Amino acid sequence: MNIVAFKAIHLQWLELQQAQAYLSADFAQPEQARLIEQAGNSFTAMVGGKVIACAGTVEIWTGRAVAWALISKDAGRNMVGLHKAVAGYFSAAKYKRIEAWVDEGFEPGMRWLKLLGFTLETPLPMRGFRPDGGSCFLFSKVK
Repeated sequence: MNIVAFKAIHLQWLELQQAQAYLSADFAQPEQARLIEQAGNSFTAMVGGKVIACAGTVEIWTGRAVAWALISKDAGRNMVGLHKAVAGYFSAAKYKRIEAWVDEGFEPGMRWLKLLGFTLETPLPMRGFRPDGGSCFLFSKVK
């Protein structure tokens, strides 16, 4: 697995997993992708020249950021390596608090965040949180 700096074009090469398919339109916006690239807080995981994940953080203010990850439908067999890359990224992150949102009912995402050291902060889901009106849970990792 190769970890490279995120480039906006990588989102066009990413075939999202079914659970995240509803995000395609929002993340495919060229201006959004360019802003993420310019921020320089994100990376792309590639296997054999194929994008299997794009992930990173968006700073909210000094010391606080929101984590994001878009995962390929073909990432499954590479999750151990991807987990190590993401865990290393969060370990080195300069933020005191990193937040992450997981869709209600998406148990694999919830398990992964717990393995990455995040704590569930919302025992009830945040209703109407997603662009399509779906609900999410809030997790955080505080150093």
